[in-house]
Amino acid sequence: MKTNKNHLPRYIAGFIASLIVSVICIGFLSSVETYAAFNGDDEPAVTIYQEGQEPMPEETEPPYEIPQTDTDTEGLLGLLALNDNNGTLDLVILITILTLAPSILLMFTCFTRIIIVFSLLRTAMGTQTVPPNQVMVGLAFFLTLFIMAPVFSEVNEVAYKPYKNGEMTTIEACVAATEPLKEFMLKQTKSESLEFFCDISGEEFVMGEDAMNISFKTIVPAFILSEIKTAFTIGFLVFIPFLIIDIVVSSLLMSMGMIMLPPATIAMPFKILMFVLVDGWQLLIGSLIAGFNV
Repeated sequence: MKTNKNHLPRYIAGFIASLIVSVICIGFLSSVETYAAFNGDDEPAVTIYQEGQEPMPEETEPPYEIPQTDTDTEGLLGLLALNDNNGTLDLVILITILTLAPSILLMFTCFTRIIIVFSLLRTAMGTQTVPPNQVMVGLAFFLTLFIMAPVFSEVNEVAYKPYKNGEMTTIEACVAATEPLKEFMLKQTKSESLEFFCDISGEEFVMGEDAMNISFKTIVPAFILSEIKTAFTIGFLVFIPFLIIDIVVSSLLMSMGMIMLPPATIAMPFKILMFVLVDGWQLLIGSLIAGFNV
């Protein structure tokens, strides 16, 4: 400790010296730049003329203001390519879709049901952070793409390709794209949920093919509510075998007098073992995929 105290003044003196040198260098460089700025352009440029050559007249500004003309015949719309069905407009649409992608994914697809079931499964097993959220969201996302592939293909055929070929305007393409999504959501929506929102919105509740006439803003919340109900029903069925394991383990620990030992710690390995032995992931994902009417 004494050696460190003896070296402390040296460190401070070295730091102060380096700071002074840095300030001197910065001041010298700034003075050189100032001198060059003031003295570099003092002398005007000298033009040397050959013998017999007349000096060129100096350019003078006209006494009137020259009007500015637009040499581009297409104008601003032509530069932005807003009149075409690709280019800038496609970029705007893409940015909008990327901005609203989480909402579209949650509202119009099967992502809601899948992620809720996965969360309830993790809670039932007692593994609070395994699998991690990133893994569960990634698996739910790719399952959503797998299940919704026929719907996306139909949207591509009836909306995007005609739009790219110039056969549809943007509004017509958006309306055409909602038809396959509406048909998919109606197949998953419970009749009581759809009737509930039709009563609130004042629309006529119809079933079958006539249900396509119901507005999109009424079908979407009914679809989301039905998905949440279905997900909680599946979660209840998933909870039952794990709940039985918890009851058995708790009863055994109580009968053995191990009151201070937490049952959740003992039951977790048995839950994981049972889930692996019955191939639980494949059974659950297969049931989820088969539960969607596509």
